[in-house]
Amino acid sequence: MARYGINPVNTLGVSAPDLWGLARRIRHDHELALALWDSGIHEARKLAALIDDPHLVTSGQMERWVEDLDSWDVCDAACSVLFDKTPHAWTKAAAWTRRRGQFVRRAGFVLMAALAVHDKEAPDGRFLAFLPLIERGATDERNFAKKAVNWALRQIGKRNPRLNRAAVASARRIQRLDSPAARWVAADALRELTSPVTSARLVARQVGGSRRRPARGRAPGG
Repeated sequence: MARYGINPVNTLGVSAPDLWGLARRIRHDHELALALWDSGIHEARKLAALIDDPHLVTSGQMERWVEDLDSWDVCDAACSVLFDKTPHAWTKAAAWTRRRGQFVRRAGFVLMAALAVHDKEAPDGRFLAFLPLIERGATDERNFAKKAVNWALRQIGKRNPRLNRAAVASARRIQRLDSPAARWVAADALRELTSPVTSARLVARQVGGSRRRPARGRAPGG
């Protein structure tokens, strides 16, 4: 786990497939999720994110949990499986990217990426409002932060042709910033957002009215 940048403290070694199996058996259990999170055990917190009921998650709970984050995998599970389905997701995404803590900031950008994939009804304007925050966050040299910035930019840019154009323009602006992190974020995002594969998917979705969800692409891998 440490080799992949996952915090090995308070870890039992339970595999991801086993956690998903437990989650399928438990389904939603808000009170159990709260107790699991409070245990401080790495896998218990991942399971908590899998079984909590997003309709019962409060803004205060999200703030408590995000301050506890100390590993990218728990962060990503909480944001892309649970937090993005709460009514607080859009507000938290913007707010957390302005915070200094690495995993709080990561949580904000992962939320943006998750919303781009999962919120099918959201208008383009909500994602366009995220782009200035992405540009501002692109100079963060911390590994877990910059990869989340990149992930958010790519997912927004793969949602539809209009957002693709806006994301590519954002990436071009990021590319001009005097920052190694920004140059990496921009180069990696442009590679995917301007690729023939992405272009073909966007054209097919626009012309054919495809109802397929936006391509997930690759996760940031920490």
